[in-house]
Amino acid sequence: MSSHLDAVNARFDPRAQAYLSSTVHAAGPDLQCARELLAGLDPRPTRALDLGTGAGHLAYALAEVADEVIAFDASESMLEVVRRTAAERGLGGLRVQAGDVHDLPFADSSFELVATRYSAHHWTKLEKAMAELRRVLRPGGHLLVIDLEGSEQALVDTHLQCIELLRDTSHVRNRTRTQWLGLLQGLGMELLHEQRWPTRLQFEAWVQRMRTPETMVRAIRELMQGAPREVREALRVEPDGSFTPSTGLWWARRPA
Repeated sequence: MSSHLDAVNARFDPRAQAYLSSTVHAAGPDLQCARELLAGLDPRPTRALDLGTGAGHLAYALAEVADEVIAFDASESMLEVVRRTAAERGLGGLRVQAGDVHDLPFADSSFELVATRYSAHHWTKLEKAMAELRRVLRPGGHLLVIDLEGSEQALVDTHLQCIELLRDTSHVRNRTRTQWLGLLQGLGMELLHEQRWPTRLQFEAWVQRMRTPETMVRAIRELMQGAPREVREALRVEPDGSFTPSTGLWWARRPA
């Protein structure tokens, strides 16, 4: 029987190129905000780590401010896309490494900056992964977390998690703002900035990017069409199935 990590690789390896060109991942106000926060770092970080780099969009932004960036992911195909794109963009300080976020192959306090974007909802043991993240972050170093949020309303959240799983069987859970704040507080991180944005997911592009089987696509449509008014309003469900959850960003520092 395959593991969850095997499932993640199986889902994302054939789809690496699609994530490079995805407008949700390649652009957006969250990525622009990240660039602004990174540009304000003084002194400039020497080493940065992007966990669950995917097609590398955040890693490319990190490479604008850090001397060395490691783009870390479980998917070799994703890393090959990052390797090729970094070479095309002349980002000589960016290198890739494969592995599991729950067991990072780095020494304590290895990085002045650790970041992750649109990856944590795939992590099966979030607390363990976040503890690893803190371990490799130097005292005084910065942490950047960006991910789609779960809903604080149980009814809405149940529907959101269900359609996410139907679309992508490697999905684990979108955590709520309250859960993220609790995690960061539990790790002793100092929150410096927090922000969120509506993130419209165009239905056809959303399912095609993951090559969701047609049976699952029909199930998602039926679930969304039959959802209670509270769910449809909260997720801004449109006639074609497009919907709008929120993306959250948390910028924090490990106390020196």
